[in-house]
Amino acid sequence: MEKKSSSVLSRRDFIRQAACAAVGSAALTSTIRDLRFMNAAVAQSNISDYKALVCIFLSGGNDSNNLIIPTIQSEYNNYASIRGDILQLPLSGYPANQLVIPIVPKNFDGHDYGLHPACPELANLFGAGKLAVLFNTGTLVSPLTRAQYYQTGGKKPPQLFSHADQVTQWQTSIPDQAPLTGWGGRCADLLAAVQPNAPVSLSVSLAGANTFEVGSSVSQYSVSTGGAISLSGLSAGTAKYNAMTNLLGLNSTNMQVQAYSSMAAHSINTGALLNSAIGTTVDPYFNNPPFPGSSPNQVTTPTSGVKFNSSLGPQLKMIARLIEAGHRSAAQGGFGMLRQIFFCSVGGYDLHTNQTVAPLSSDTVNAKTTYGQHAQLLAELSQCMNAFQAAMDKIGTAHGDPNFSQRVTAFTSSDFGRTFPSNSQGSDHGWGSHHLIMGGAVHGQKTYGRFPTLTVGGPDDTSTGRWIPTTACDQYFATLASWFGVDSGNLTTVFPNIGRFPTANLGFV
Repeated sequence: MEKKSSSVLSRRDFIRQAACAAVGSAALTSTIRDLRFMNAAVAQSNISDYKALVCIFLSGGNDSNNLIIPTIQSEYNNYASIRGDILQLPLSGYPANQLVIPIVPKNFDGHDYGLHPACPELANLFGAGKLAVLFNTGTLVSPLTRAQYYQTGGKKPPQLFSHADQVTQWQTSIPDQAPLTGWGGRCADLLAAVQPNAPVSLSVSLAGANTFEVGSSVSQYSVSTGGAISLSGLSAGTAKYNAMTNLLGLNSTNMQVQAYSSMAAHSINTGALLNSAIGTTVDPYFNNPPFPGSSPNQVTTPTSGVKFNSSLGPQLKMIARLIEAGHRSAAQGGFGMLRQIFFCSVGGYDLHTNQTVAPLSSDTVNAKTTYGQHAQLLAELSQCMNAFQAAMDKIGTAHGDPNFSQRVTAFTSSDFGRTFPSNSQGSDHGWGSHHLIMGGAVHGQKTYGRFPTLTVGGPDDTSTGRWIPTTACDQYFATLASWFGVDSGNLTTVFPNIGRFPTANLGFV
């Protein structure tokens, strides 16, 4: 059913809040003007193609220091010595590029990199040009150096290292104001005008209510991994369904009853429409490779052979089915959507302890991280993202649309990164982190942003191995929003602080 956050504001309140974010009277006037005419402007932009954004939220704070690893031997040796109990190699004498999966970016920045050994699928996607890596990204009020971090009055995001606050800041992309709407919700508000009679919401969540998709006018629609959640026994065409819809259609002079009836009828009809549309999606799109879920299609962690059920796989599989149905026209039994925004989430990344376990006694090469909980999470991420991209490619082939995979872009987000040094079998809350962008439109096999200097107390560190971001979330997300259809004239409507940073487009898509 559709859920409307209690924090959602009227358009007037949204205008007032966004206007307050503007800097100077000229910017204030521009922001108000942009908001006043945003629907008219977007409605005239002649958007007629299909595009989808898919946010994969790694809940708890992903230790991306384990995901991207330097492989020049001197840099790796420094990396290993500082990581301590969660270092990538517990033994000496093995070349770094034989212990991780090397990736070869087209844009050489003076460093060599590898991916965690649990991520061969991500390495293949990177090599195929369908995956890009964004270095050291995080919440920022404005660009910040280490010296500025320590200055009195330095503009730092509030409540750094706090799960709840940083999740909100990542999902709103406005760290210095009270949370009102999410940046995905603001994109949906802006682009809703291109399809005013859309049969389902532009914003769909597979992980319940979230801040990212809170809009001012567009409500997020929650779907389970089995489809729309319907009232028991109210399948379309049944006697109960007909009786309920008849009751809801009765005239009443009570305005509250009218409002309730309208909302309930809309929810029932939307759920029936959605379940009907996804019921015709073709399983072969999603079975080779399979989306990991429960037995027999579980995640298998490389080297260790550990198998476990996945919560991410079923979410991404349902998103793939909804994308296929969304792209399909109404005449073909689909939704005929032009824009869709999806949110899914997987937990377990808050690994203060048990991030690693000891290797098998017979293992003389592989890292301890290959056997820990983080290795399992990264294996899940790698296999699920690979299955999702394969599904996008197959849907395009089936629909005779060779450009279909260019219409869908998936990206990772997380609370924050984690500390570079170990806290003994785990890591603590950090700040900047590395992220992944995947899809046919991505300018892949490249890295973006700047890799941090891996030195505790160094130029990119607050003091305890918490990297100060060199790329802002605003820049990361504004790049995605621009591809999605938010034009430059309306970009500050979605990201009021984007003008504080040197570029609004990082060029990865």
